[in-house]
Amino acid sequence: MKKQPGSDPEFHHRNERIEKLQSIVRETIQEQELILNNLANPPREEITRGQRLADKVAAFGGSWAFIIAFFAVLAVWISYNSTAPKGNEFDPYPFILMNLILSCIAALQAPVIMMSQNRQEEKDRKRSENDYLINLKAELELRSLHQKMDLLIQEEIRSLSEAQENQSKTMNAMDHKLDRLLKASGQHG
Repeated sequence: MKKQPGSDPEFHHRNERIEKLQSIVRETIQEQELILNNLANPPREEITRGQRLADKVAAFGGSWAFIIAFFAVLAVWISYNSTAPKGNEFDPYPFILMNLILSCIAALQAPVIMMSQNRQEEKDRKRSENDYLINLKAELELRSLHQKMDLLIQEEIRSLSEAQENQSKTMNAMDHKLDRLLKASGQHG
C-alpha cells in the first residue's frame, strides 16, 4: 500500500522545516530593508555657501601654510615699521594697528572654526549612525544564520532519532524472528 504525500510524517516535517526557513528569511528581509535603504541611499548633505566658506577658512586657518604665512607677514610688518625712517612707518611701535588686526582676525576666525567643527561633528555623528546600522545588519544576519542552523540541527536530531527508532524496531522484529526460528529449530532438533 502506497502512502499519499500529505499523510507521510516525514513529508509533513520537511514541509514544516521549509516553511520555518522561509519565515526566517522573510523576517530577516523585512528587518534589513530599512538598514539597506539607509546605507544604499544616504541622505545628501546640502551645504550653504557660508558653510563651504567656513570649512575652507577653518582648513586654511588650521594649516602650517597659514601659520608660516602669518608669521612672515608679522615679521615683515614689525621689521618695516621698526626700521622705516620717522614718518614713513604706518604703524609705529607699540604696533597698535597690528594688535587691532590680530584681535579682529582672532575674533572672526574663532566662530568660523567653531561653525566648521560643528558641521564636522554632525558628519561624525551620521558616520557613527551608519556604522551602527552596519553592525546591526551584521548582527541580524548572524542571528538569522543561528536560527537557520538551530532549525537544521533540530531537524537532523529529529531525523536521527527517527532513524534510531526505526533501527530499534527493525532489531526487535529481527530478534523476534530469530527467537521464533530458534524455538522452531529447537523443537525439530
